[in-house]
Amino acid sequence: MDLSLQNKRAIVGGSTQGLGRASAVELALLGAEVVLLARDEARLKEAVAALPTPHGQCHSYAVADASKPEQVRAAVERLIDPARPIHILVNNTGGPPPGPALDGTLDQFRAAFEMHLITNQTLTQLLVPGMKAARFGRVINIISTSVKQPIPNLGVSNTIRAAVASWAKTLAAEVGPFGITVNNVLPGYTQTERLTSLVKGRAVKSGQSEEAVAAEILATIPMGRFGLAHELGAAVAFLASPAASYVNGINLPVDGGRLGSL
Repeated sequence: MDLSLQNKRAIVGGSTQGLGRASAVELALLGAEVVLLARDEARLKEAVAALPTPHGQCHSYAVADASKPEQVRAAVERLIDPARPIHILVNNTGGPPPGPALDGTLDQFRAAFEMHLITNQTLTQLLVPGMKAARFGRVINIISTSVKQPIPNLGVSNTIRAAVASWAKTLAAEVGPFGITVNNVLPGYTQTERLTSLVKGRAVKSGQSEEAVAAEILATIPMGRFGLAHELGAAVAFLASPAASYVNGINLPVDGGRLGSL
């Protein structure tokens, strides 16, 4: 099985922590040269320094806020070099605040649309020409299991994640003939800062302890535990590899079997 990403370049969004950082680590372990993209330069420097370099890669970073697509465009345009295309794009950023869909403000829906779908579109349009020239490309979106089964009290997130999934499926058909695949990875409950925030929010809303809320969530997961960030990162790295060259347009849950749908 060919899992090597030597001589491949990757950009990973939201990569100073959590699932983005774990994905960047797994891509680096397979040999990719990784560019971390996030808004906090101090954390970016720390994360880049910690990335593995098994093949002597020279990793780097770009500073941009995913909620500002034009800022992202400007940061990534500086990285484009026809002689050294970026082959792998991992679209990832933090989710919208929790709450019922009916309570979501128009500004919250607009902000989520900009941060997720518009920023994804901006990056993809910038990078696909280089992928086409290389006859190798991977666009991988870290979204949510909510695209298959909406999650209660995540009204804005459920809506926007589903839009991203539909966009990705459409794009997969358009770029497939050029050796480019587009896939979505759907994390379940994974031990990250996002999960901690969701548990705290549910505890406050319900009046339960955080331990009780966590236990309720665990009871819905057949494997009986929360996922680990590197497990999600490994799925991203596989989809980025040559071994996954015929996997295109899918939603891949990494959730310990929690989803009730096929």
